[in-house]
Amino acid sequence: MMMRKRLWLLLLLIPLAELYGFIWVSHWIGAGKTILLIILTTLIGAAMMQFEGRKVIADAKHEMNRGQVPGRKMLDGLCVFFGGSLLLIPGFLTDIIGFTLVFPLTRALYRRFLLKWLEKKMKNGSITFRRF
Repeated sequence: MMMRKRLWLLLLLIPLAELYGFIWVSHWIGAGKTILLIILTTLIGAAMMQFEGRKVIADAKHEMNRGQVPGRKMLDGLCVFFGGSLLLIPGFLTDIIGFTLVFPLTRALYRRFLLKWLEKKMKNGSITFRRF
């Protein structure tokens, strides 16, 4: 129940923050340049997502071929997927978060957070893994 409230709050606050960002940047550099900047960040983000996504998949395949579990690469893949999705949404806030998720140097911060979150969920039994 609490998670739904948080989701609704995010669905309300994120567009408001993006709208504020559009207005602020358009006052600063002009409306035309703001629209061009949004289109440019979307295109650059889509290209980064493709490049990094292919790299993560290739690295995961390489680890599996060596008989290793590609756990870190799976988390990287999640970060690239969510970051790329955020980059496709027009807005400056979502672009900043999306770029940091896709960019390898900053992705490590999110990966560390995700790993700790997964460990916590597995310890308290919220997430279980079953063999088929």
